[in-house]
Amino acid sequence: MTPVDSLPDDEEVDAGSDEARLITVAPEDAGGRLDKVLADRAGELSRGRIQALMAAGRISLNGKVLTDASAKAVAGDYRLLVPAPVAAEPLPEAIPLTVLFEDEHLIVVDKPAGMAAHPGPGTPGGTLVNALLHHCGDSLSGIGGVARPGIVHRLDKDTSGVMVAAKTDAAHQGLSALFASHDIDRLYIALTRGAPSPSKGTITTQLGRSQHDRKKMAILKTGGREATTHYHVDRTFGPQARPVAARVSCRLETGRTHQIRVHMASKGAPCLGDPTYGSGPPAPVVREAMAAAGLTRQALHAAVLGFVHPVTGETLRFETPLPADMRALEEALGRLSSP
Repeated sequence: MTPVDSLPDDEEVDAGSDEARLITVAPEDAGGRLDKVLADRAGELSRGRIQALMAAGRISLNGKVLTDASAKAVAGDYRLLVPAPVAAEPLPEAIPLTVLFEDEHLIVVDKPAGMAAHPGPGTPGGTLVNALLHHCGDSLSGIGGVARPGIVHRLDKDTSGVMVAAKTDAAHQGLSALFASHDIDRLYIALTRGAPSPSKGTITTQLGRSQHDRKKMAILKTGGREATTHYHVDRTFGPQARPVAARVSCRLETGRTHQIRVHMASKGAPCLGDPTYGSGPPAPVVREAMAAAGLTRQALHAAVLGFVHPVTGETLRFETPLPADMRALEEALGRLSSP
C-alpha cells in the first residue's frame, strides 16, 4: 500500500545532485511509445524507471517537460535528470526529537524547520527517518519501504510542525486510509506577504508539476490532482486598507505537494520567506522584521493534527505553538503602525 502524500510527485527535488543524460532518438526510430523507446536506449534504466523519471518531471525535449509516457516518440535529444543514488537503508542517528505522543502503534512529533522527512537526493541523512530509527529501533512500519519506514505523510523540509509516523503495519494502513479519505484535521499557520482577499474562503484547483520548472508545482488547467484549502485571515499587519502582511489559518482538505504555498501565492499573498513561490519582495518594513526575527525559510507551520487512532479508536488532537522564528516575526509585525 502506497502511503498517501508520500507518492513520487511529493518528493523533494534537488537539481544539484542530478546526473544529466542525453538520449538521441533518430528519425527512423520515432513513432514508438516514448517510455519504451527511451528505455531501449538508456542502458541500465528500466522502462519503469523511465516512467518514474517522467512522472517526476525529470525528462524534457527542447526545454519542454514531458509527462506522458504513452506518447509517441519524436526525433530529437531527450534530456534525463537522474537523481544520485541514496543509501538503501537509512542509518539511525541520535537526533533530538520533540515527541508529543507515543505508544506501541505510532509516534507524533513536532518536526523542526530544516529537517527533511526522509532521505532523498541531496539529503542522505539528518532526516526525521534517521531520528526515528534511533528513537524507535526496529519497530517502525515497513510499508513505507526501507528508505521511508513509518512515513505516512510529510512536511516540506522547511515547514515546521506536527507529523505522525507509524510503528506497526496496522497503524500505517489505518493512517493511510484516514489521509486518503481526508478524515484528518490539519491546520497550518502561514504568515503571508499582504493578505488574501476575500478574508476567508476555499481554494480548489488542480495541482501538478510545472511544465516550465520541474522543481515547482503549479495550478493546471488539465491534469494534476485536485487540491482544496480552506483559509481564514486571523490578523492583518500594517494599514487596514492595504495590509503589508497577514496571519492566515489554512485547513487542508487534501494534502498535495506545496499545496498551501501555491494556493496562497495564487491569491497574491505568498508565504513570507518562500524562495520558490514568493514572486516579489515584501514591503521594506516587513523585510526588516523578517531579518530581525531570523526567518530564513517559508513562514509556514503545521499547527494542528487531529485523527482517530487507527488501532485503539481514541480521538487524538495535537497542537503546537509557532516556532521561535515565526513567533518573533509575528510579534515584530504586530508593532507596525496601522494609520
